[in-house]
Amino acid sequence: MESGPEEHEPKECKIVGTAGHLDHGKSSLVEALTGTHPDRLEEEKRRGITIDLGFAFLEEAGVRFGFVDVPGHERFVTTCWPAPPEVDLVLLVIAADESIKPQTREHFDICRLLGVKRGIVVLTKSDLVDADTAGLVRLEVEDYLRSSFLEGAPIVPVSNQNSSGAPWN
Repeated sequence: MESGPEEHEPKECKIVGTAGHLDHGKSSLVEALTGTHPDRLEEEKRRGITIDLGFAFLEEAGVRFGFVDVPGHERFVTTCWPAPPEVDLVLLVIAADESIKPQTREHFDICRLLGVKRGIVVLTKSDLVDADTAGLVRLEVEDYLRSSFLEGAPIVPVSNQNSSGAPWN
């Protein structure tokens, strides 16, 4: 019996949005997870920053994940969400060597206004800080997220450069 294309289609689709400050590694994280760099415009590649929404996809265990990567710079924040999409999960990206910055706060507020209910905090650039600094940043993040939809969410330290978790995990 031959299988039709529908048998190979994912059973479920989830939208994953990124949020975070400029240069904290949102696009690099999406590339590390999916193998696709979401920046597609020549200007984005030349300047090294995301200007417009970027997209990438990953299929895992019958689930198709669509990643929506957003600009981190305040001048481009209006392009983040042209219409309120149904975001199933947000990756709140915070660089361990800088902690919470202005666009981290702005993006987090946008997620709350859009009614995002779930997420994961990703501490990028964790390989650039020592264990004490990483611990301090984790405490700052936990305090900032208290009484929000991300209170108690996983906080995952990673290195986008080598696609691994921090050595002290």
